[in-house]
Amino acid sequence: MKITNVEAIPSASPGANLRGARSNYVYVKVSTDEGVTGWGESTCGPLSVANVIEEIGATLVGKEAFRIEEHWQRLYHLYHNVRGGVIQMAAISGIEIALWDIKGKALGVPVWQLIGGQMRDRIWTYGRFDGETPELAVDRALREVDTGLTALKGDPFGHQGLFITPEAERDAIAKVKAVREAVGDDVELLVEVHGRLTPAAAIRIGNALEEFRPFVFEEPVPPQNVDAMAKVAEAVNIPLATGERLYTKWGFVELLEKQVVAMIQPDVCHAGGISELKKIAAMAEAYYVGIQPHNPYGPVNTMAALQVDVCTPNFMIQEGGHAPWFDQVVLGEFPRQQEGYFDVPTAPGIGVEMNEEVLRANPPVEQRTPEGYLRGAPWHSKQENQWV
Repeated sequence: MKITNVEAIPSASPGANLRGARSNYVYVKVSTDEGVTGWGESTCGPLSVANVIEEIGATLVGKEAFRIEEHWQRLYHLYHNVRGGVIQMAAISGIEIALWDIKGKALGVPVWQLIGGQMRDRIWTYGRFDGETPELAVDRALREVDTGLTALKGDPFGHQGLFITPEAERDAIAKVKAVREAVGDDVELLVEVHGRLTPAAAIRIGNALEEFRPFVFEEPVPPQNVDAMAKVAEAVNIPLATGERLYTKWGFVELLEKQVVAMIQPDVCHAGGISELKKIAAMAEAYYVGIQPHNPYGPVNTMAALQVDVCTPNFMIQEGGHAPWFDQVVLGEFPRQQEGYFDVPTAPGIGVEMNEEVLRANPPVEQRTPEGYLRGAPWHSKQENQWV
């Protein structure tokens, strides 16, 4: 089976996202000479990834579709000076996911059957407890728990930059405290920071949050400096998590060798695709570190991550649910969160087809300015409109 075309399809969500706006997504369609089509996703924000997908994808035309590892290595080493950044890795990830989709469809099995086989019957997942005030955070948390979810994640930090104000610090702690009191001790709470604290502030706040027993304290400081993250890990009793902004197996080496985190969060659409996620998970397993695939993007991201979850020993919990607009762009049955879990996908390949007509009918929308994009988002400063 030969590859005949690799195409990027940038598309806006037909409906609003959690921030009340339409967002852009980038899907990958790989065609073959036997009529089997594979779907991947390369969403990383910038639409420039679409150009990279088609440029590097053209080098695969005429090649055997099943030789996935060989193609990954070829694409990764194609350009010496641009290797390993998010644009290149998102492009490679989307193509690689589509190739696994082709292979699974051609063999009539879900991808998880090809990368290790089933080892769990359902996949634990979580909802959100975000809110601008403690009361709103509680309202959302209770709505989510009412659906059967037993874990919730929230970003309670509304400050600007790395230097948190006393007011913002008190507000963040108050939100976590209110949610813990509202949902009780049997619901796990994941507290994420998006890397917006200094080590000193992360230690101080982490120690204040300890009594509320967070499941993890996610990316308390920017992820680029592993020693800074290690400093926090040594000073707090809450398990740390990070990894959504790290790419490939090489990006996780130092983090794991220094035993800084209890859970890593590589994104299947950024870190290198399905095979690379399995390799990263295996590295983490050797250090007794769990994995939670990052997944805030489109439906292909979710489906690809679930394939890895089914067959990975150190899988812990899966991010992501079912956005209402998924039903408009997906053909086939998309897994739903039921009583806090996803069902194991059973359809061949990654498990869904994309509605190409709908994707093309919703071209990318113009992106907002930083001020417009951030206004009302959890990481937006009400005091100053600025990137954080």
